[in-house]
Amino acid sequence: MSKPEFLSFSSSELMPQEEVLEVKRSRQQLQIGIPVETCLQEKRIPLTPDAVQLLVEHGHEVILQSEAGNNAHYSDQDYSEAGAKIVYSAKEVFEAEMIVKIEPPSEEEIEYMKSGQTLISALQLKTRRKKYFKALMKKGVTALSFENIEDEDGIVPVVRSMSEIAGNTSILIAGEYLSNANDGKGFMLGGVSGVPPTEVVIIGAGTVGTYAARTALGLGASVKVFDKSLTKLRRLQAQLNNLPIYTCVIQPKILEKALKRCDVAIGAIRANNGRTPCVVTEDMVRNMKAGSVIVDVSIDQGGCFETSDLTSHDKPVYRKYDIVHYCVPNIASRVSRTASFSLSNIMAPVLLSIGEVGGINEMLHLHRHVRKGLYLYKGNLTQKSIGEWFDLPYAEPDLLFD
Repeated sequence: MSKPEFLSFSSSELMPQEEVLEVKRSRQQLQIGIPVETCLQEKRIPLTPDAVQLLVEHGHEVILQSEAGNNAHYSDQDYSEAGAKIVYSAKEVFEAEMIVKIEPPSEEEIEYMKSGQTLISALQLKTRRKKYFKALMKKGVTALSFENIEDEDGIVPVVRSMSEIAGNTSILIAGEYLSNANDGKGFMLGGVSGVPPTEVVIIGAGTVGTYAARTALGLGASVKVFDKSLTKLRRLQAQLNNLPIYTCVIQPKILEKALKRCDVAIGAIRANNGRTPCVVTEDMVRNMKAGSVIVDVSIDQGGCFETSDLTSHDKPVYRKYDIVHYCVPNIASRVSRTASFSLSNIMAPVLLSIGEVGGINEMLHLHRHVRKGLYLYKGNLTQKSIGEWFDLPYAEPDLLFD
């Protein structure tokens, strides 16, 4: 029979110990500025009046530049009634301690910024220049890109939400340009009894492709989805509850055959790094049916059709080989109110949490998933990839926190 084991304690451990209590974190009242978006393509706003009212009720101050919500069809009165302070110049907005906007700040807006300020906006790294980061570093600001902020499950909610909108909207856009209203072939996107359904080819089985397929199937179209990843194709089929859908790994001959027969082609490939791979050649486009519609959602990263050229919301389409090309980046701005509502649902809880834990510094300390969006901390670059790309000094954020 084995001897019983006894726990041993040192003499110091046997002495009375101090009670360790959790340190209560004091709430911080935030001062949030929302300027007018100066980019012509941008029609969204990061916070809706309902979100502003929620923030104000929690003791925070929201300063809104007049007409900031107009493109999303929210008036100054809507925001004023929600408790926002309306100001009439960007300079006044940029006096706030925290700036929340959609597009990265322009050179003029950076001039308005001050040391110690917090910026939450998109980064759009592939369109940035070295002088952008140097200007923000010189100002000594803390900057987070909302397209890199993760949730507790490791999902990037802003990217996912905007991808869902882009996927749904791409099919609705295709339907517009198939109709007579836009000098199209006169087809209805979908199917009715006794009439063959329109055929839709979707290239990419990520979030954009999944939601495009769901919308097209809901309208009654015949859908074929191509992707280089068999795992993504299986996941797409599972998410669509095994609805009748054709899936195939990208093989040039099979893809070319599908494009010849289709009425709509959606480019929904997202590159992890660099440019989107161009999987549809000019010859493939040339052999498509006259009047067919291409919606290249991948144009944000260069496009996956060789014939794709950047267009704008004002002039969204052009024809090449008698194929309608829609190549507008930032499709979500086309449905600005829906997109703003979706962004607001993500941003408002983050801002409330920042206030609850005692400020942005505490938030970055405590929540690693929010820290994923950090690229500047008090003027110090914290992203290795940015530092190496633009030859700028950088440091790990853990070494910079007070």
